[in-house]
Amino acid sequence: MKYIIPLFALLFITSCKTKTTTKSESISITSNEVKNMVSYLASDDLQGRHTGSKGIEKAARYIESQFKAFGVKPYFESYRDNFKIKDSISAFNVVGFVEGSDEKLKDEVIIIGAHYDHIGFGDDARHKSRKGSITKTDTIANGANDNASGTSAVLAMAKYFAKTKKNKRSIMFALFSAEELGLLGSKHLAKRLKSEELNLYAMVNFEMIGVPFKGRNYQAFVTGYDLSNMAQKINEYVGNNLVGFSEVAKKYNLFKQSDNYAFYEEFKLPCQTISSCDLSNYDYYHHADDEINELNYDFMASLINEAIKAMEQMSNTPTKEILMYESK
Repeated sequence: MKYIIPLFALLFITSCKTKTTTKSESISITSNEVKNMVSYLASDDLQGRHTGSKGIEKAARYIESQFKAFGVKPYFESYRDNFKIKDSISAFNVVGFVEGSDEKLKDEVIIIGAHYDHIGFGDDARHKSRKGSITKTDTIANGANDNASGTSAVLAMAKYFAKTKKNKRSIMFALFSAEELGLLGSKHLAKRLKSEELNLYAMVNFEMIGVPFKGRNYQAFVTGYDLSNMAQKINEYVGNNLVGFSEVAKKYNLFKQSDNYAFYEEFKLPCQTISSCDLSNYDYYHHADDEINELNYDFMASLINEAIKAMEQMSNTPTKEILMYESK
């Protein structure tokens, strides 16, 4: 016996299928995509991405090719923001831009950043591992967690916003060089943008997001937690306790140790770092064993996708909701 499906029922089924597809498409990045990005950036071929090296040149070209493929435009005449270190080393940040869709709000800019350099290779990478052994043969500090992981987050967000155009405010995507030499890349770009009178709303930096915490009620922490309401607003935007406060981060003043700080110094606005590693849950900081197989890509994809929701909401509020607290 054949069953004849009424037309209204067929339309209902089709509608449900369409909604399901739309929901799945909202997932902006998969764990495999994250792993592919990190695997290239932290490969031996890039020799630890030291500023001024052939390896970091390859990393920059990769980031530029990704921006171009995503449809992310250069912010300057090219993707590169060039600067010199001690008048001898040529260095460059890589900067992309997705203009906002609102005629007024697009003049306000959110910067999403991460450093893509690392410490290169040599004996300094051969520290003792958590098992007490010494890496004798591998001298390449691949920097998977520090900071190919953060770079992958910025690339994922650049892809999402270039594709969806779901940002009323403009978003700058900045990958910094020479962070390991003293935040030199972010200092250069922050000063340049300040001199050009950029209308900055907030700067959100991603640093070492490759491993989860254990026994905490949040996925990542925000540096400078007490300086602004950024953490509270991010959690409000995503509807869960995505980010929180780290005692370890405060103890070691990690707010001043990453690229957010250069922008805070110039603009005195909410410029903070999101990280899932406060050095209490990862043994391979500046170590040759900071390799791709040490990271948790399911966790990273989940964190990045939640962060995208937060950045989307941040870019669309009618007024600036991320605010500095008044100093006491």
